[in-house]
Amino acid sequence: MNRDFALKIFEGFSITRWNDLVRPFDIVEMDKHAEKMFVAYIIGKYEENRGVKVDWEWMIYASLFDLLRKIQLCDIKSPVQSLIRSEYPEEFRRLNRWVLEKYRGLIEDKKLFDRFSLYLDRLGGLVPNEKSQEATIRIFRAAHKYSSLRELDMICMVNEPCRIEPIRRELNADIQSFLDLRGLQLLFTRQKPFDFLIRIEQLRFQTRWNQTPRVPGTSVLGHCFFVAVITLLLSLESGSKMCAARLYDNFFSALFHDLPESVTRDIISPVKQATNGLPAIVKNIEDQIVSKELVPLMEDFYKDEILYFTSDEFSNRILENGRTKVVSFEELNTLYNKDEYHPVDGKTVRLADHYSALLEADLSIKHGITSSQLRDGRNNLVSSHAPGLFVNGIDAGKLFSEI
Repeated sequence: MNRDFALKIFEGFSITRWNDLVRPFDIVEMDKHAEKMFVAYIIGKYEENRGVKVDWEWMIYASLFDLLRKIQLCDIKSPVQSLIRSEYPEEFRRLNRWVLEKYRGLIEDKKLFDRFSLYLDRLGGLVPNEKSQEATIRIFRAAHKYSSLRELDMICMVNEPCRIEPIRRELNADIQSFLDLRGLQLLFTRQKPFDFLIRIEQLRFQTRWNQTPRVPGTSVLGHCFFVAVITLLLSLESGSKMCAARLYDNFFSALFHDLPESVTRDIISPVKQATNGLPAIVKNIEDQIVSKELVPLMEDFYKDEILYFTSDEFSNRILENGRTKVVSFEELNTLYNKDEYHPVDGKTVRLADHYSALLEADLSIKHGITSSQLRDGRNNLVSSHAPGLFVNGIDAGKLFSEI
């Protein structure tokens, strides 16, 4: 985890999608990858409920690698990339090696770099996929196709049918091979999980730092995915050898951390902190609204998990005898670093959340779009992460001073 790598990932907020069609709102790569992971979670949970083994660790890393690849190849449309892959496979592999080389100086973690290299080699057909991962790969690809279809649905109202229908036919044809996936069936036919996804999608239209102009603008949805990716990288940097459940819980706790805002909207920090008692009141109201409006849209087999992700989301915690217990980082590493406890480094999620906010403010200021809110926000974030501050084994002071 370093500044240059974080800034490279942040470019996902600046890459426009569907830029040859009329767009009624900003559609950027970061939001697309965020929605894809929410969809992958829903489909994956339905498959797990049917007894299918889902390799969540593979999917988490794939979500990062897919974004990194897209950032580097943003000028090549997906249909063109697909044609290169099918008709010029050797050139497709060379293209992937070129992408990898662009990140050689940015990814300092050798294991992460090697993992990225293997992912690209498998994508290009140089190395076969592991048979145990085939179901997970299909879920991930189905989520990719369906999230693209959702974007098309959102812009179809303002585009002439002759522009939209050929794309829709192609996407629908691609999705046909994945319709054995129960979650995708229900999404495609607009059943209960579709209603849940619609609520999640509201985060896409909610702007961060809503009280001030900012470049690039970021949605709450894209912010959630960026925080999840940064949480993954910080988890790797913490020095802890995390069990599989801890890595999974960290990533998805970060991805879902702002889910309540889909029904409450983004209340900016200065307002939340206007009085001493307001933060607790806002959190209580959020929990009530989530219970009333979101929980009925969730299936029983993943409802409790999402509530665990979103309740007390910034505390280090575990599940013990069905109840949430706040613990220290040391206890996470020594006593509870086991799948059965569902450990979460909530303070790491909070650090990633603050780091995202710092980048959002700082980059806009450096682009020349500034305000007292952005300057105050940046200064407060830097001063509250002073040199010497460590959070869950991470040198937060160094991390923030680099920005």
